[in-house]
Amino acid sequence: MERHQVAVYVAALAAGALLGRTAPAVAPGLAHAIGPVLGALLLVTFLQVPAADLVRSLRDGRFLSAALLVNFAVVPLAVAALFPFLPADQAVRLGVLLVLLCPCVDYVIVFCGLAGGSHRRLLAATPLLLVAQLALLPVFLYLFMGPGLADVVEAAPFVEAFLTLIVLPLLLAWALQAWAARRPAGRAVSAAATTTMVPLMAATLLVVVASQVPGLDDGFGDVAAVVPFYVLFLVVMAFAGKAVARLFRLDVPAGRAIVFSGATRNSLVVLPLALALPDELAVAAVVVVTQTLVEVVGMVAYVRVVPRLLPVKPSASVT
Repeated sequence: MERHQVAVYVAALAAGALLGRTAPAVAPGLAHAIGPVLGALLLVTFLQVPAADLVRSLRDGRFLSAALLVNFAVVPLAVAALFPFLPADQAVRLGVLLVLLCPCVDYVIVFCGLAGGSHRRLLAATPLLLVAQLALLPVFLYLFMGPGLADVVEAAPFVEAFLTLIVLPLLLAWALQAWAARRPAGRAVSAAATTTMVPLMAATLLVVVASQVPGLDDGFGDVAAVVPFYVLFLVVMAFAGKAVARLFRLDVPAGRAIVFSGATRNSLVVLPLALALPDELAVAAVVVVTQTLVEVVGMVAYVRVVPRLLPVKPSASVT
């Protein structure tokens, strides 16, 4: 499965879309499964990052500075360039802003690792990225849309996502690492868990797509209008991330991590924010879901493209 993982992920996306279209009644149940499946995926991801490596990576000020710059300076500038060309509908614009201004802190780590990026450094940056977006998103909304909509962002969904999708899986992974260091049974369980990475990623993609596809029918015109912007964003951020990596003179694995961090967005965390909006802004949730669908396809492409965009030199090695 690891040798053919890209094909597995494409098949999972197709199966999720088919299931969502042919059996829309299962969507609510699958929506509740997103959190547990994503948490399991991140547990396996964290399990492959020793605790000592995580602590060391927190001291990498150059990488953390690059991650902050690409996400909270370069991305807002890219969004500002696209913003005048978005549909005039206020709900559509709000949905685009909610999702594009928040960097991903969950499955980006998995895709980054698949592309030979430094997922350890990216993992270490996730708490800082989450806190920064929580603080800055209301500011960005105020700058883009004025004071009337800045108060729609609440801290609770971000805090809940951080605790359930980052802290809890990380603590469980560290506990399993400690068990594996002391007992043969722990080593066996740890080794077995690491083999589930590809199936869990495929399950995550299938569940997300199948649970959200039925909701796209209510705003098809808005979906069609924003898809080109999301695709263009992925293209722009690939080269912008590479430029930031070169600016900070990062090695190849760290540079790939910066590209992924700048391109992936926190759609699964901001979706509850969009769903909680007043009825007159309900289309914003459809716009956020659309970004999820575009991004998961884009990440499958990124796994192949980013290593070519930032190739390893003959004398270098991916760590």
